[in-house]
Amino acid sequence: MKYADAGVDIAVADAAKQRIRHHASRTFTPGVLGGIGGFGALFAMDRKKWKEPVLVSSADGVGTKLKVAMATGVHSTVGGDLVNHCINDILVLGAEPLFFLDYLAMGKLDPNVVEQLVDGMSRACRKAGCALIGGETAEMPGFYPPGEYDLAGFIVGAVDRKKLLTGKNVKPGDALIALPSAGLHTNGYSLARKLTSPAAASPAICRACCPPACVPKSIWLRGRFCRSSSIWPRSAKSTPMNFCNPSTWVWG
Repeated sequence: MKYADAGVDIAVADAAKQRIRHHASRTFTPGVLGGIGGFGALFAMDRKKWKEPVLVSSADGVGTKLKVAMATGVHSTVGGDLVNHCINDILVLGAEPLFFLDYLAMGKLDPNVVEQLVDGMSRACRKAGCALIGGETAEMPGFYPPGEYDLAGFIVGAVDRKKLLTGKNVKPGDALIALPSAGLHTNGYSLARKLTSPAAASPAICRACCPPACVPKSIWLRGRFCRSSSIWPRSAKSTPMNFCNPSTWVWG
């Protein structure tokens, strides 16, 4: 009996890894040592950039927005969402993203889906100056229904200890600045899918639960999600925030 008889196709996995290597290598920064494919990924920090660096890490997923990606066949947006979600988590502590790793698991590897996901991650990493330096792609026969997968991301960033945002300097009288949202990104899709399902609540309830700015423009037609903005990618706040140099005026 061969491994393929158990549902694991080594040749397909190798083909998927080649596509991953192509997209990941485009994100490499000067700190990356080596390439994709080792048991561990190597990254050397620029000692001249930080006086007293503090590493900041986070792990996250995309939530039930994956269901929308699977229903529409558009996967690159959730790949970008994954990266940006993690970047925003460490940004609130003042950290600059250094490198990112992902975990992707599906019952049967589909190189086209894998490439879409990694392409989305790659584009988001390049935009943020963050290196996609490794991850895990697992084929798990019988564990996931056909066409379904799970996705998780892990990020490490750095910030000088003196510039770490902890909120301890916040005091009465400080201004609270809200950044506008383009709509649903990764949070709230369990509610959004419920509201746009065939058995959704009335329009009045929809308006009460989700203001017009938050309601996805897609609708459920004949049991299918229309693509539209239901798969609109989450954006990272690192570019505008870095441009404004938050360490000089953000307290927490």
